[in-house]
Amino acid sequence: MTMRLTVLGNPGHRRVTLFAAAARAAGLPEPAVLPWLDVLRGRYRLPEGGLLRIESPGEEPEVDALLRGPALGPGYAPTRVEGTAVWYAGVMAALRGLAARPGVRLLGDPEEIAVMFDKRRAHALLAGAGVPVPRALGGEVTGWEHLRERLAEAGLHRVFVKPAHGSSASGVMALEFGPRGQVQATTSVELAGGRLHNSLRVRRYREEREVAAIVDGLAPDGLHVEQWVPKASQSGRSADLRVVVVAGRATHAVVRTSAQPMTNLHLGGARGSLDQVREAAGRAWPALLETAERAAACFPGSPMVGVDVLPTTGWRRALVGEVNAFGDLLPNLTGLPGGPAEGLDTYGAQLAALTTLLPSSPAATDHQITEPAR
Repeated sequence: MTMRLTVLGNPGHRRVTLFAAAARAAGLPEPAVLPWLDVLRGRYRLPEGGLLRIESPGEEPEVDALLRGPALGPGYAPTRVEGTAVWYAGVMAALRGLAARPGVRLLGDPEEIAVMFDKRRAHALLAGAGVPVPRALGGEVTGWEHLRERLAEAGLHRVFVKPAHGSSASGVMALEFGPRGQVQATTSVELAGGRLHNSLRVRRYREEREVAAIVDGLAPDGLHVEQWVPKASQSGRSADLRVVVVAGRATHAVVRTSAQPMTNLHLGGARGSLDQVREAAGRAWPALLETAERAAACFPGSPMVGVDVLPTTGWRRALVGEVNAFGDLLPNLTGLPGGPAEGLDTYGAQLAALTTLLPSSPAATDHQITEPAR
């Protein structure tokens, strides 16, 4: 019987259109699209039978306004950084509602997505499984003064401060303290009129009152604070890897380089040379990929994850920075040579793996995550 696919996504967006193109290339029917907006409003019908792929709700103004607008009130703007906690709660309520419907077969586990979209929970899960991760501050951070006190107690002078439920480096701050207590924060956050806005320009703040205003503005939504570990470099630029893992195997990898602490491509980062990385890593290259696969194994109900691998100086070992539920948007990138997805893009690789995934992929509600005690 022909496989019937439906995508929960934003109609017309490239994530949806690229997946549809991969389905056609695989000889499958055009996937139906279930709009995120309809699901969040509670007015939708599911196609009978088939599989439902969960796609990112991001980059859609109406969806964002529905999720964060009521919490931010008259000051709402799509560029605002705050409101991630209510965004998270709305998205997860919608996914759990879908999973509870009889007969729904989800390609992805909402409870695992819930962990991946909470950096504190994801870090604890990875650490408990023995996956190498940066040292984290742990616990609640209520604001700037509290953060300063806790960092001093922990002896940490260079850290990343991240919104617990953020994505695409929105609100992320690379924070460092000098020997005489000087502070510098590198971030894409623009502080304007007492409100925080996401910007495509990375800037530095050296006035403590400005840094404090940003941290105090983000803290109510929850913060994850982890050690800023020096990364490997390529051509004089800081470098890391986004590794896509499909059905437990590392299938795609892209090198991201930047002159800034954040390597995200939309913030001025650039794709580096994977051949140069493999040469620099030498015999350690398979271990770098294995690190990503170990992280993915912590999410057995997720057929695909994107793992941010942070190679340390010399490319000989690596830590895991984040695990992304929707980390497969890597246009024009084909699979690793000699790997299971050689010649396929990230979406084609997932479609090709469906035959192996389906026998062991019951409804999302059948999966459970075991997290370490905290």
